[in-house]
Amino acid sequence: MSSDTIAQQQAPRLRLAGSGQGVDLLPPVVLAPMAGITDLPFRRVVAGFGAGLVVSEMVASQEMAQARPSARARGRAELGLTEARTAVQLAGRDPHWMAEAARIAADGGAQIIDINMGCPAKKVVGGLSGSALMRAPDHALRLIEAVAGAVDVPVTLKTRLGWDDAQRNADDLARRAVDAGVCMVTIHGRTRCQFYKGAADWAAIGAVVRAVPVPVLANGDIRGPEDARAALSASGAAGVMIGRGAQGRPWLPAQVAAALYGTPAPTVPRGAALVELVAAHHEAMLSFYGRDPGLRVARKHLGWYAEAAGGAPGPRRALLTAKDPARVHALLPAALEPAPTAAAAAA
Repeated sequence: MSSDTIAQQQAPRLRLAGSGQGVDLLPPVVLAPMAGITDLPFRRVVAGFGAGLVVSEMVASQEMAQARPSARARGRAELGLTEARTAVQLAGRDPHWMAEAARIAADGGAQIIDINMGCPAKKVVGGLSGSALMRAPDHALRLIEAVAGAVDVPVTLKTRLGWDDAQRNADDLARRAVDAGVCMVTIHGRTRCQFYKGAADWAAIGAVVRAVPVPVLANGDIRGPEDARAALSASGAAGVMIGRGAQGRPWLPAQVAAALYGTPAPTVPRGAALVELVAAHHEAMLSFYGRDPGLRVARKHLGWYAEAAGGAPGPRRALLTAKDPARVHALLPAALEPAPTAAAAAA
C-alpha cells in the first residue's frame, strides 16, 4: 500500500471487543504509555486535541492490588479511570496480582486494560516483568489469560519484536495472546536489547500483522505524519502509537490522524496561545502533584515545550531553573519564543 493511498483513507473504526461492552477506537492514533510522562495532566492535554486513545503510565499490579483502600481510591482518581478514550496499562509477573489489579481498574471505570510486555527498563526486566516476559512466553500467556479472564472490558497487549535478534517471537506471542482473549496488539519495532538505539523496524511488525486477526498498532520513531505513513506502509498495521514524538507536542497524535485520515486538524498553538496552553498544563501538574513535587516533575515538560518551539537556550535555562510558579509563568513567553535563525540574524 502506497503512502498516498494511506493518506487518502478514511479513518477506520477499530472495534475492540471484550466479553462485555466493546470500545470503538477512532481514529487509530494512540498516545503511548511512558513512565513518568503520561500522567493524568499530560493525557488530558493530548486527549483534548483529539487523540484516538491515551494510555496511562505503567502501573505495578501487585502494588495497586495491595494498596490500602484510601490509597487505592486516590490511585483510581489519579489514573483517571473514568476519563474518555483512556486505557490503563498494567505490569507484573504474578497472574493473581495481574488479575486483581485488572478487576480493580475495570471496577473503577477503566474502559481498556493494556498489558505491558515491552518495557525494557532494567529494574522492570530484573523483576521478570515487561519485556523479560518475551523470554518466557508460556508464563506470559498465563498472565494474559488471568487478566482476560478477570474482566469483561477489552484487553490489549504491548510488546517489542522480541528479546534480541536471536529471539524475535512477537508474532508467536501475539497469536497465542489473541487466542487467550487479547483484542489488539501494539508492537514497538525494536527488540528489548536495542532499548531505543538504532531505527525502529516497521517492516518487521508486518509479521505480527499477518499472524493475528485483530488490529495491530505500529510503534517506534513516529515523530510526524510522514513517519506514520511510512510505518503503516511498511508494516500493514491498522494504526500507530506515538510516544516520544509527542513530548512538547501534545497535539501530534491528532495532527497525525488529520494527515492520515482526514479527521479534524488540531489548531497548533503558537505565540500567546502556546503560552496559555503550557501555563495551564503547568498549573494542572502543580495541582496534581503538589507545589514542590509538581515544579520538579513539570521541568521536563517545560523543556520539551521550549525545545519544540525552538526557544533560545538562555530563556529556556532561566525557565527550567525557576523555583516559583509565578516566575515560571512570567518566563514562558521568552522561553517559547522561537529563536531567530542564523540567516535571519545575519539579515
